Amino acid sequence: MERPIGMFDSGFGGLTVARALIDLMPAEDIVYIGDTGRYPYGSKPLDEVRGYAGELAWSLVKEYNVKAVVVACNTATAAGLDDLRAVLPVPVLDVVEPGVRALVQTTQTGRVGVIGTVGTVSSGAYVRAIADTGVPVSLTSAACPGFVEFVERGQTTGDEVTVLAERLLAPIRDADVDALLLGCTHYPFLARTISDVMGHAVTLVSSADETAFAVRDRLVELGLEQTTAGVGRHRFVSSGDVDTFRELGSRLLGPELDHTEHWEPPAP
Repeated sequence: MERPIGMFDSGFGGLTVARALIDLMPAEDIVYIGDTGRYPYGSKPLDEVRGYAGELAWSLVKEYNVKAVVVACNTATAAGLDDLRAVLPVPVLDVVEPGVRALVQTTQTGRVGVIGTVGTVSSGAYVRAIADTGVPVSLTSAACPGFVEFVERGQTTGDEVTVLAERLLAPIRDADVDALLLGCTHYPFLARTISDVMGHAVTLVSSADETAFAVRDRLVELGLEQTTAGVGRHRFVSSGDVDTFRELGSRLLGPELDHTEHWEPPAP
């Protein structure tokens, strides 16, 4: 089907999912909205984030005629996924469930960790998702305020990031986990630092690749996949400064992000 796949995130984090989708399904058109004018979501009330998620998702459906919506933001998933699935006329896919499936398949000891924003961790979304798998694992969660802001500034390594990571990841290290889910789509950009702090015996699990597989499988199941060959069109839209989004986004994603359009949130 010729219609694009729609994606949204609070900013740049969902580009990890976009990268995985582009690599897995190169013929698919993609529209990505980064809500950089209102990020970060992690410290905001979930009701507020739920409202943002609705605006972004409906914009993708009405303005860009997408055939599916990928909520490429863990905080928005925790806040509003069920609501979006109840009202949108297209399939809605998330990053939480695919990441959890990969996490419980990765662990050998049954001791796993999840890190995310304050909003995601406090929502209990990962606790519920892991319980739904039925796999008996011991979960330790930690909120990591500040990680998103570093990524949004393009600062993914260095002493400041390392010092913050050592402090925030201490409870996860103390729990002796062997697998750690990066429960925010921004966090893979900090994977090198997180891995150095956790130690190489701990496997880092990113939901990006698993989400891409889930999107592909759902589109095939519904007969919505792109069946013609070629390279899809990739549109990147930002509610913030488009030049900043293009410059930093192209460093994080790659050459596909060479142009950014502006998106205006609806007036209150």
